[in-house]
Amino acid sequence: MSIDRALEQDFIRVTEQAAIAAARTMGLGDHTRSDEVSVEAMRRELDRLDLHCRIVIGEGERDEAPMLYVGEELGTAEGRRDGPAVDIAVDPLEGTNLCATGAPDAVAVLAAAERGGLLHAPDTHMDKIVVGAAASGSVHLDAPVAENLRGIAKALRREVSDLTIVVLDRDRHRQLIADIRSAGARIRLIGDGDLSAGIAAAVRGTGVHAAIGIGGAPEGVIAAAAMRCLGGEIQARLHASNDAQRARLAELGYNDLDRIYRTEDLAPGEQILFSCTGVTDGELLQGVRFFGGGVRTSTLFMSLSRAMLRFVDTIHRTQPSVPVHLR
Repeated sequence: MSIDRALEQDFIRVTEQAAIAAARTMGLGDHTRSDEVSVEAMRRELDRLDLHCRIVIGEGERDEAPMLYVGEELGTAEGRRDGPAVDIAVDPLEGTNLCATGAPDAVAVLAAAERGGLLHAPDTHMDKIVVGAAASGSVHLDAPVAENLRGIAKALRREVSDLTIVVLDRDRHRQLIADIRSAGARIRLIGDGDLSAGIAAAVRGTGVHAAIGIGGAPEGVIAAAAMRCLGGEIQARLHASNDAQRARLAELGYNDLDRIYRTEDLAPGEQILFSCTGVTDGELLQGVRFFGGGVRTSTLFMSLSRAMLRFVDTIHRTQPSVPVHLR
């Protein structure tokens, strides 16, 4: 059974409700609370769906997270019995610190595919490079930074000096940052949210041309689902920062830490759906906006099988008697 058309509005609602819940905590300085309420809202909405959801990327293993843990199964009783079987990768609030401080680019994200359509990535780090469709095939994870930047610039018919590359502001990226600057490209350093940055790199008009560096492996899988829908490319390699992570990877059967994972390795499904709702304002999406009679959300929804990308602007009216003023 196709999971596509029937679940479009369902998945949009899931990320919208998670984003709204998180936005109510925006700027309060409590990142733990922001994460908790977004997880609770997303789980509640997923559990109402008439399908058999299995979480493959979530908030942790069963013993470490009370909700949306890896391996958890959700959906109504009828849905689990008769509905389509769907693998789900979620980040109920990407950028918990961004939300807590009111900084840009916090989002609520969900990717879905038929069973086996998303890699069950371990909760470790991953070395990644992400580019949009126009630059797909022009980079290689093991190539020197300057060579990759020249390849991206050539594909986009620009100069290297015209490029803006997003990098997480981490000590581990000191040499990467120096290499990008030495090549002549501009850098946008971000505190969190490398998933949002990767998606922005694949959407024209955001001013971002690539995302490079070491970030979360689960976020790499979700980014790959987005790249499948957008025609972009991600290359990635699992990265163990310490002995504990190396042991964890070996325990899960990831013994070849030299392997480069391509977009289709991370998200091999043919019925991939992707929904991302802004929590705080960003390059790609506006954040949640509250007004007297309700809430307004901005969502990016994508479908691989329908080759469709849709920006959804939704008014959630809580007081029908209050007039809505669109701006």
